[in-house]
Amino acid sequence: MIKKLLPSLGEFKKYAILTPLFVIAEVILEIYIPFLMSKIIDVGIKNSDTNYILKIGALMILMALFSLLFGVLAGKFAATASVGFSKGLRKTLFEKIQMFSFANVDRFSTASLITRLTTDINHTQMAFQISIRMLVRAPIMLISATFMAYTINPRLCIIFLVAIPLLSTALYLIGTKAFPLFKAMLKKYDRLNAMVQENLIGIRVVKAFVREDHENEKFRKAADEVRLAQLKAEKILVLNMPIMQFVMYGCMIAISWFGGNMIIGGTMETGELMSFISYVTQILVSLMMITMAFVIIVISRASMTRIVEVIDEEIDIKDDSSGKDFEVEDGSIVFENVNFSYSKNLENLTLCDINFRIESGETIGIIGSTGSAKTTLVQLIPRLYDVLSGRVLVGGHDVKEY
Repeated sequence: MIKKLLPSLGEFKKYAILTPLFVIAEVILEIYIPFLMSKIIDVGIKNSDTNYILKIGALMILMALFSLLFGVLAGKFAATASVGFSKGLRKTLFEKIQMFSFANVDRFSTASLITRLTTDINHTQMAFQISIRMLVRAPIMLISATFMAYTINPRLCIIFLVAIPLLSTALYLIGTKAFPLFKAMLKKYDRLNAMVQENLIGIRVVKAFVREDHENEKFRKAADEVRLAQLKAEKILVLNMPIMQFVMYGCMIAISWFGGNMIIGGTMETGELMSFISYVTQILVSLMMITMAFVIIVISRASMTRIVEVIDEEIDIKDDSSGKDFEVEDGSIVFENVNFSYSKNLENLTLCDINFRIESGETIGIIGSTGSAKTTLVQLIPRLYDVLSGRVLVGGHDVKEY
């Protein structure tokens, strides 16, 4: 799925590559700062070495400034890449929709295509920006901070071996439950958009027959369905933060308890514990960032699936690539044994074995009750739909040859 979306980056690919590089530089500097802080406490303050404190302190400030600079540049490039990505994605989708026949549009509905071009692309843009920034920063920070914490005190790192698998399992269960619910919610959005579209197009008829109250009630029900679907999905995702905070504060309490005992026992320095707690904070913040990104990607995954459905849609009407240039002899129209079905099903035909000829300049009236396929028959002439079998000829040539 991602391979089908990434070509939309186009000229903004360089920004998508630069963003992770600056994020990695930012993380490396941030990781080293707590280590320097522990040196100030355990070496500088302990030995009353002012020169050492000033020297390491200046280095910490310098590293913090460069880390800030890299962070700003990473944010700028991530925003540029994600906006460019959404622009390319909209262009790709719009160009594909331009190639759709009426049958392709019917398969999705106009309202659904509008939702996919707007809401779904916005969700995908947000997921992309998080992927090239937050999902690069958080894992690298998690691994690096864990390594640094391990070098300080391997015994205290055992706490993470318990906490991380618990959190990972919880996230997996939440994701598998929430994804189908968000997919169902987006279908409710499609229905709501379709209702608004129909109402605005037919507003004169609504007012002429004084149907405002009826339309208001229909809209209220559709909006309630969207609200309930969203609430149902969010009820599962909302568990994400309490679980994260429980794990995070549980780790902090355990480290403070065991670390304090180690200081009392003389097996750990005060600066080491402070540095270890800083790394623990970085680890837990990384986990929080991963959970936040996870929530957004769960929502966006449904949107990405819907976008790819449009990209993968096979065009119903394909032009002959021979490039024939016909000279239209006259305006005659001929239907020869024409069968047509919207569902492409021979057992459920909308038009069955239609045969007639209209000479050039002749005026013909097509009469029938509502739903008798008068409009369908006319739409076959300019080839807005393809016949299931038979031929439609205009000016002596099959419409498929034009």
